[in-house]
Amino acid sequence: MSRPESQLPPNLYYNQQESVKYTNCNRIINIQTQLSERAIQLLDLNPDESSLVLDIGCGSGISGFYLTQEGVNWVGLDISESMLNVAQQEKTEGELLLCDIGQGFKFRPGVFDAAISISVIQWLCVSFKKSENPYRRCTVFFESLRNCLKNNARAVFQFYPENNEQINMITSAALRAGFSGDIVVDYPNSAKAKKLYLVVQLGGQSSKKTMDVIQGLVEESDEEKVKVIGRHQKKIRKQKKQKKVNEKSKLWIVKRKEKQNRLGRKVKKTTKYTGRKRNNLGLFK
Repeated sequence: MSRPESQLPPNLYYNQQESVKYTNCNRIINIQTQLSERAIQLLDLNPDESSLVLDIGCGSGISGFYLTQEGVNWVGLDISESMLNVAQQEKTEGELLLCDIGQGFKFRPGVFDAAISISVIQWLCVSFKKSENPYRRCTVFFESLRNCLKNNARAVFQFYPENNEQINMITSAALRAGFSGDIVVDYPNSAKAKKLYLVVQLGGQSSKKTMDVIQGLVEESDEEKVKVIGRHQKKIRKQKKQKKVNEKSKLWIVKRKEKQNRLGRKVKKTTKYTGRKRNNLGLFK
């Protein structure tokens, strides 16, 4: 089968029918969830701190659902309105925004602690109009990302490049925008399980003109996974899953307020009455 990005632009390919089909496919759900889990591991977020993550190409919210399970606040961008409609129907927790990442996006400077993207950025390497320049779109995307990330923030992109030219295009655009990092290859000896992750960091000191390609997970097993960042290896600490916060509870409301406040929106102050159940005193049925 031909690759989706070689057929139609993403906003046309992922129409209403394809978006529903994509979201209801158990195989896709399992794969996207596993990729999201790995991306979060590579982000190495501090489990003791509240983080706001940008989910680039969030689609119908499969990766966002995993972020929510891990107790992470997130904002999602996608070019397909149909995908975002499905995400809303699925009642995802994240803030959803319609956006063509190749044309850039604007958030408050330094608002995000990290960013992830699952199976998306290879779309930047193809054009469907004569006026579109793939390298220019990659550059605009990484420059927009740089502006909204905190200093030393990390971003992880799982992607499916068609050839080495696309890898070079993406990595050179990231380096030009001021990122440093490497490409992590999981299961490099397996044609079926092989996965590529571009792991970049903002503010890192790097004079390299290219990014190193390094091995991540070497073989599929039940043994403890090992991740490789730069030239160092360290075991992944299994983060304790946070307990699900009850909807409308005080903690749930406070977390929602924190996210809205970080996005620059006005919110009411938190007081001792926040989240407290009100007695209607018999005024309403």
